[in-house]
Amino acid sequence: MSSKLGTLEARLGYTYRQQSLLVQALTHRSHSAVNYERLEFLGDAILNFSIASELFARFEDATEGELSRFRASLVRRSTLAAIARELDLGEHLTMGAGEM
Repeated sequence: MSSKLGTLEARLGYTYRQQSLLVQALTHRSHSAVNYERLEFLGDAILNFSIASELFARFEDATEGELSRFRASLVRRSTLAAIARELDLGEHLTMGAGEM
């Protein structure tokens, strides 16, 4: 494992058993045919479920509409981009020259 990936794992508080999946998750399609797009599909679904489950448990009196709005505000692009910046994920991405 590179020290760069170790630093990211430390920030995330998680150690990957399959380092190849972490590398793939950080690889843009402009760099390689083995990239994060399929993992992104799965991750989006897991994130939506995880947030929905937590909101459902925390806000027992909220309506479906309220829960949907709460979830949408948490998983929107700007919120996720801010979290990615806090984690310095951009420093760890592998992209093709044209995307840099």
